Amino acid sequence: MSAERAIAEIGLLIYPGSQTAAVHGLTDLFEIANRMADEQRSRQLPRLRVSHWQADSHCEPRRVFESFAYDDETALAAVLIPPSLMGVPGTEAMEGLSRWVLNQHAAGATIGTVCLGAFVLAQTGLLDGRAATTHWTQAQPLSERFPKVRIHADQPIIDDGDLITTAGLMAWSALGLRVVERLLGPSIATSTARFLVIEHSGSAQHCGSNFAPILSHGDAAVLKVQHWLQRTGAVEVSVAQMAQRAGLEERTFLRRFRAATGLKPTEYCQHLRVGKAREMLEFTNGTVDHIAWTVGYQDPAAFRATFKKITGLAPSQYRNTFGVGSSVAPRG
Repeated sequence: MSAERAIAEIGLLIYPGSQTAAVHGLTDLFEIANRMADEQRSRQLPRLRVSHWQADSHCEPRRVFESFAYDDETALAAVLIPPSLMGVPGTEAMEGLSRWVLNQHAAGATIGTVCLGAFVLAQTGLLDGRAATTHWTQAQPLSERFPKVRIHADQPIIDDGDLITTAGLMAWSALGLRVVERLLGPSIATSTARFLVIEHSGSAQHCGSNFAPILSHGDAAVLKVQHWLQRTGAVEVSVAQMAQRAGLEERTFLRRFRAATGLKPTEYCQHLRVGKAREMLEFTNGTVDHIAWTVGYQDPAAFRATFKKITGLAPSQYRNTFGVGSSVAPRG
């Protein structure tokens, strides 16, 4: 392992009843991804470090395994929650786990779930008002227990930036490949899938690619604004409001936001709004003008232009291709 390469740590949760096959399968998948990345001999590709976190009773999870030793403590790049094999996880034993997941998310970790793992994530409140998927047999119980979550159990994976949910009991491979794509790029994800002889429906192969914001930059003030924008959909927000939320002077905020995310705040908001619009075009029958207004555009023409710039398709073309009732299935 090259000491000059950055480390991206992925935490896998082990809680009462969790599927051990998912934990060990993901551990192996990320090791294969590391091998594929090693072949590129690129110092810019991080080395994936996998850790297992055991959650017992009301205690917060503790690290019980690491794929290799590393002296410097760094924030987790992702936390992945496997499915439960013992039915819907109860709330009592999950209190410490929920606090820990919230803290990791606040520190910049992307949170991903497999199947019934969505119940664990929903308990934190992070999914309130957000779209999520889970196993089709548990869509109604999830909706009844957490009515603020918008359930789309017909979707195998919903990538909503900082939160990723997958539906099937064996969907841990799809989640793992999506995380590899985020951290190491689509080529490494494709090579990993080919080596393991599994299907990979990569987001980069979809029209416009799902917006995957950079969350592991370490700037707490900017991250606070990103989480706020993700929750609100970046509707009717100004740079002044964002700077105030960050507790920074406007010029300082603009400089730090771009340094952290690679985008200007206005560009970032455009990507978030278009992401929400894509979701509505896929799952609802609302008119394009209504969707434009809902995601924060007063001028439908401006919305159409921005949407096409980011996705390469007009909103109506996108719906015809990727909508639930479309005759053409999304390619991946």
